[in-house]
Amino acid sequence: MAGLAAQERDLRAAGAERIISEQISSVAKRPGLEQCLTELVAGDVLIVTKPDRLARSTAHLLTIVEDLNRRGVGLVLLSMGGERMDTRNPTAKFMLTMLAAVAELERNLMLERQKEGIAKARREGKYKGRKPRIDPVEARRLAAEFGPAVAARELGVGLSSVYRLREPVLSGAIRMARSGEPAWRR
Repeated sequence: MAGLAAQERDLRAAGAERIISEQISSVAKRPGLEQCLTELVAGDVLIVTKPDRLARSTAHLLTIVEDLNRRGVGLVLLSMGGERMDTRNPTAKFMLTMLAAVAELERNLMLERQKEGIAKARREGKYKGRKPRIDPVEARRLAAEFGPAVAARELGVGLSSVYRLREPVLSGAIRMARSGEPAWRR
């Protein structure tokens, strides 16, 4: 059992009465987490499998822990080297801070390696990015005929997406410098 199913199994085994889960990008808004944190009241205990399942940075984690403490809500982390960590005591809170810093460091190193890999793939012509959601020719046609705002609305994309697809307006000197021949010959 892997991923979300394993986390749900561990939470049930720990006595969680209600499980709120979401599979979402690490940079996207997290409505499930926001709902969960809003509904907790004094005397409740929030159980999570790992600190990185709760927060994406040390600062965010510590903000959540401080908010929970202020409201009288406990926090229990399950996967801490085989031990449970209950942040209602000062030693556990200190350990959580240290472990969160290490987790954030690991994440930042992973993102750095990912950026390096993408840059290398781009240099080698292997990385093309994600496939476009819209047809650039159709977007340009709609923008020319009805304007960028209408094109964006019709295509279901943001206005900036339409502007990015517009043909760049370059002077003849720049075109000549880039292509090696005068613009009027092309």
